[in-house]
Amino acid sequence: MAEHITKDEFLKKVFDFENNKEWKFAGELPAVIDFWAEWCAPCRMVGPVIDELSIEYKGKVNFYKVNTEQEQELAGAFGIRSIPSLLFIPMEGQPKMAVGALPKEALKQAIDEELLNPVKN
Repeated sequence: MAEHITKDEFLKKVFDFENNKEWKFAGELPAVIDFWAEWCAPCRMVGPVIDELSIEYKGKVNFYKVNTEQEQELAGAFGIRSIPSLLFIPMEGQPKMAVGALPKEALKQAIDEELLNPVKN
């Protein structure tokens, strides 16, 4: 299951945006962060898929959920304007954002290409 995290946990596990201007990922595995809200119907469709993927990719990718209603400062720090928004965080390089309810196969493709087998330029 994906782990629900607060701003404080985000600062420790993902990125301390309060003290760092340059992106520096703090995680030990690549990560996917699902920015969502309870009232959002597409979010409720994506949520179970994220949980399924967290089991399929256990030990390879960490999955986190951020409730944008409860963590408005965190959502604001990443410019979240529409949800669901998914942040794909590789071990090296910059994270990439995807907006909207992506189907499971598209999410798997993004995880495989962006996080597990990124193409080096």
